Amino acid sequence: MSNSPRALFSRLITKDHLRWFLLLNLGLFLTALGIHFFKSPNHFAIGGTSGISIIAATLLPRLDVGDFMFIVNLALIGFGLTFLGARSMGATIYSSLTLSLFVWLLERFFPMTAPFTQDTFLELWFSVLLPAAGSAIVFNIGASTGGTDIVAMVLAKYTSLEIGKALLVSDFLIAASTLWIYGVRTGLYCLLGLIIKSTVVDFVIDNLNTRKQVTIISHAHEAILAFITQKLNRGATTYAASGAYTHTAQTIILTVLSRREAMLLRNFIRKTDPQAFLTIVNSSETIGKGFRAL
Repeated sequence: MSNSPRALFSRLITKDHLRWFLLLNLGLFLTALGIHFFKSPNHFAIGGTSGISIIAATLLPRLDVGDFMFIVNLALIGFGLTFLGARSMGATIYSSLTLSLFVWLLERFFPMTAPFTQDTFLELWFSVLLPAAGSAIVFNIGASTGGTDIVAMVLAKYTSLEIGKALLVSDFLIAASTLWIYGVRTGLYCLLGLIIKSTVVDFVIDNLNTRKQVTIISHAHEAILAFITQKLNRGATTYAASGAYTHTAQTIILTVLSRREAMLLRNFIRKTDPQAFLTIVNSSETIGKGFRAL
């Protein structure tokens, strides 16, 4: 095996690695958009390092939210390196610093002196949806947005504390502190946003991973298998069965597809064998070749 720089580069920079890197940055950028354009102008401190930074920027207005995110994340990275070591931190360091950089750049090039609209509830939804979508993309590829996740990693290593509950409590305390700093109205919006955020992240992750499990009984099974393997480039499993009443031998096809592929297969079967029996159900997560890695 060649150890030349070009060979090493080609092994490290694969399509899967590039896709992972692009998705990571897309998720971080969506999170930054929500923080800068919707959270900061409305003082929506909905937990995490962004929540701490929004409160800090209010109390110490000489620095922006992006500046405080750098400070807080650098402190957390130092904390993580002390207790976990550089090897365990992995992409968390990159995520923490890149998210802070995105927010900082948005503040410099697109400064926000006031919210976009006077509709606070509408702003709240966007302040939750953008970071939730970004976080879901990042979590779905096995990474994190950094920040308070570093604290969770340390707690997971050294204590038996339930991490999800610990982070929920910390986010709640950050959001609840806005009742005192910004008033009851903004504080209640922050607490409501915290509830919506946890629901939306789960919803987005579930939808990102949803696939269609298709079961087909058809006399045209050879043509259907050819369409699945050659046109859709997917695998399938077949097994022999018999009808309960007719006792006629049948070939059952089982395959897992994306939404679009399931629609294409359904349309093909409709033309090829209108008498075919077809069931399509949602699979909340599919792991294996052609889908998510284990």
